Amino acid sequence: MFRFLMAQKARVPHPSLKIASDFDAADAVLAAALPDQGSVNIPVANVSADELIGQDVIELGRDLARQDRWADLSAKMRAADDARETAPDGMPIADLLAFGARSDVVLAVEHALSDYRALSDYDLLGGISELEDEMRAHEDDPMIALVVAMAHIDLAWAWRGTATNAVLPPLHRSRCTAHFDRAADILPKCREAAPNNALVAAVGCALLAGQRKSNLRVADQYEQLITLDPHNQRHMRAMGTHLLPRWFGSYEELEVQALRNAARTHDLWGAGGYTWVQFDAIALDDEACAQLDIEYFLQGLHDILRNRPDQQMVNMLAAYCAITIQNGLGGNEKADAVRAQIHDAANWLIRDHLTELHPLIWAHAAQGFNNSVRINSPERFAARGHRDALRAIGDLFREELRSGMDVTFTPTGLHLSGH
Repeated sequence: MFRFLMAQKARVPHPSLKIASDFDAADAVLAAALPDQGSVNIPVANVSADELIGQDVIELGRDLARQDRWADLSAKMRAADDARETAPDGMPIADLLAFGARSDVVLAVEHALSDYRALSDYDLLGGISELEDEMRAHEDDPMIALVVAMAHIDLAWAWRGTATNAVLPPLHRSRCTAHFDRAADILPKCREAAPNNALVAAVGCALLAGQRKSNLRVADQYEQLITLDPHNQRHMRAMGTHLLPRWFGSYEELEVQALRNAARTHDLWGAGGYTWVQFDAIALDDEACAQLDIEYFLQGLHDILRNRPDQQMVNMLAAYCAITIQNGLGGNEKADAVRAQIHDAANWLIRDHLTELHPLIWAHAAQGFNNSVRINSPERFAARGHRDALRAIGDLFREELRSGMDVTFTPTGLHLSGH
C-alpha cells in the first residue's frame, strides 16, 4: 500500500498507427488496422503517469517537508483525509502527501541499500532521526507522527528487500524488525488523537506485515478501515490479499470475509464488495481462484459499474478481465475454468461500456496492478499498455475485423461499419 510509482513527467505517447480519417487527430483517436481488413478506432485518454499517480501531490508533500512547513502539511493531510480525496488511480491524497514528506529519507536509504559503496558512506539513521525530531517538536500532531510511522514501515521494507527469510542477512532482519516495532510504538498515539482518520487505520493495516503474533485479527482491522472509507476499493483489495494463506488467513476466511464485506457495503457497491475482496487474491493464488463463487463475482462486476461507470473504472475492469486474470493460466485446471469465465467478461465490458482507452491502466494490468513496479520510461510503459489493449480488442472483434468491418468507439457507444 505504501510503495509508490515514481515517474518523470511525460504524456501518453502516440504509437505509429494509422489515424482514423473520420476523427480529428487533436482528439487523440488512434486506429489499429489489420492488413486488408477492418480497423479499430478508439480515443486515447490524455492522462500522464504523473496525473494517474498524483505526482504533483507527492511533490507538494516533499516541498512542504523541505521547507519545514510541517503544520501546513498536517493541515493538508487532515483536510484530504476528511474529504476522502483520491488521485485518479484511487490512492488517497493524504497518503500521497505523507509519502512526499518522507520520500527524501526513504529514497536515500533505498539507494544506499542498493549500492554497497553508497551504503558505506551513508548514515542510515540520520534521516529518520531528523523526522523523529520533527515529531517531538510537534508532539500533539498525529499527522506528523503518522508520517514518521510510515517512514519506519518503508525503511523496514527497504531492509527486508525481496530476499527469502532463509537468505536474509541477520542485520537486515533485525533492522527490518526494529523499524516495524518503532512504527507500532508510534501508531497508538495517532489512533488516540485521530480515531476516525482513514489514513491512520490504513497504516495500522500496513503494519500487519511486520507483526509476529499468531492471533492477529486482520479482518477486524480492515473492517474498521473500510467502514471509515467504504468508497475506496483499494482497502478491500488489500484485505483480500492479506487474507490469503501466504499472509495471515485461509481460503475459508477469505470467502467468508468477502461475503461479509459485500453485505456491509451493499448500499455502495452491491455484490461488488465481494468482487473487490477477491480481486487481487484470485489473481495471485490458484486455489483462491478455484474456490471462487464465480457467479457472485461476475454479478459484482456489473454492480461496480452501476455505481462507478466512469472510464477509469471501465478500463481497469476490462484490463483485469482481459489480461491480469490470464497471468496465472496453466497451474490449476479448476482455477483455469474460473479464469476463462472472468476473461469472457471482457467481452461485455468492452463492447457495452468502453468509450476511450487508458493505456497506463492496461500497462499496470499486465503487471497484476502491482503498486511496487518501478517505471523507468513512462512512454514505453504506456506504449506497452496501448499495444496490449489493442491486441485484446482485436481478439475480441476478430470476426468483425476479418469481414472488413471497422470497429469504432465513440462517447455514445460502439459503432461497427463496413468499408
